[in-house]
Amino acid sequence: MLQAVIGLEIHAQLLTVTKAFCSCSAETFGETVNSAVCPVCTGQPGTLPILGNGTVKLSLMAALAFNCRINRRSFFDRKNYFYPDLPKGYQITQYFRPLAEQGFIDVRLGNGQKRRVRINRIHIEEDAGKTIHEGASSIAASRDRGGTLVDLNRCGIPLAEIVTEPDITSPREARLTMETIRDILRYMSVCSGDMEKGDLRCDANISVVDTEDGKSSQRVEVKNINSFRFVEKALEFEFERISEAMRKGHQITKETRTWDFASRTTISMRTKEEESDYRYFPEPDLPPLEVSENLIDKTRREIPEMPDRKTDRFIAEYGLPEHDSTVLSADRELSDFFERAAGLTGKPKETANWMMGELIRILKEQGLTIGQTLLKPEHMADLLDLLDSGKISSNNAKEIFPDVVTTGVMPSEIAEEKGLHQVDDEAEIEVAIREAMSANPKAVDQYRSGKKGVLSYFIGAVMKKTRGRADPSIVNEVARRLLENE
Repeated sequence: MLQAVIGLEIHAQLLTVTKAFCSCSAETFGETVNSAVCPVCTGQPGTLPILGNGTVKLSLMAALAFNCRINRRSFFDRKNYFYPDLPKGYQITQYFRPLAEQGFIDVRLGNGQKRRVRINRIHIEEDAGKTIHEGASSIAASRDRGGTLVDLNRCGIPLAEIVTEPDITSPREARLTMETIRDILRYMSVCSGDMEKGDLRCDANISVVDTEDGKSSQRVEVKNINSFRFVEKALEFEFERISEAMRKGHQITKETRTWDFASRTTISMRTKEEESDYRYFPEPDLPPLEVSENLIDKTRREIPEMPDRKTDRFIAEYGLPEHDSTVLSADRELSDFFERAAGLTGKPKETANWMMGELIRILKEQGLTIGQTLLKPEHMADLLDLLDSGKISSNNAKEIFPDVVTTGVMPSEIAEEKGLHQVDDEAEIEVAIREAMSANPKAVDQYRSGKKGVLSYFIGAVMKKTRGRADPSIVNEVARRLLENE
């Protein structure tokens, strides 16, 4: 049996105000190319880097959240390579002695199952620039036509690199691990987690082992994957490609590949560099990074309840299914809103149902977070009160809910304004049914002769006359009484 062996290297852009070693703005997405640069981040002669406090604080938060051992004294090193988007010819990183090591996270696989993925290390690193391929619709095409431009805005952006052990056994697990890491980083406002903007990037390493004879393929790296779905797709492609080669007795080249969106395949970039190719040596312009025990303790106290623990609590405290608890806990704003709303409604499952269904659908359609809407927990309480009291139907509640989210007006006010309060006056409903019976005596005879399905005609007639506002249970009861007893 062939088994995937996968490890991830994840680059998380830290949500600092400035770059790692200079005062240039770290908010570079959407800015004019080559505008957020200075002599320090572009490596001009005579400049010196100065490590920002924000970079240290956020990296430390990440390390603690991933249960790592913190090295009280860590060092910076130079990783040397020569790309067009690396003006210094080297990258400041931590190689010999990183900030943190030996951590772990628990990844939910569904059906109550978890996989513990060990974290090998977390270290601070500066980002390189960005190459832009022009005149080509895909990476493969850019080799034959078009040009390559360089934007240095990202140079010096602070990154926390999170390196897992090869504990992941399938492409699906790799995606779930990435999502778990994203959720943890977002919870602490350490990283936005936006892969489309490049704020979170993944290099995935995969080899395939034959579990019967223990033989393993060479390791292949798939670089710079920019979505969770593509992480899974790229690894699925590589697993099949490597497995097929092993079945045929072919050798797999140790190389770096990239995911090509247009062809839905991976493409070879270069043979895999060895660590010696980067000629690491200590960074001479930066002193050791010393982290005090007081700073570690202070930072640990600032870390909120993490998604996995919150999921377990939602299951135990509110009686929610694991899936609902996982979805609600993945986003800190969403989970906080749920808890406040459930406290007001006293109905956690019903509250979760509305949030999991209608609310998340609206947020996705409008590209918003819950914090960007006007929805408050009080709106959920008012909505469920209307439903519990029978004042509006479920369909009418769904009709007004988008207006509640976008306007912030209470559901009861919108229902009143639109005339959606449910009709529960039996006399009014009886009049409507008698009108339907007079209009279609044939249907009355069919019902009384045993065709009970005709009842739906009378219910539909009442609903049409009341514009869907009649209480279905009362309509059903009154219609049966009139049809069967007269």
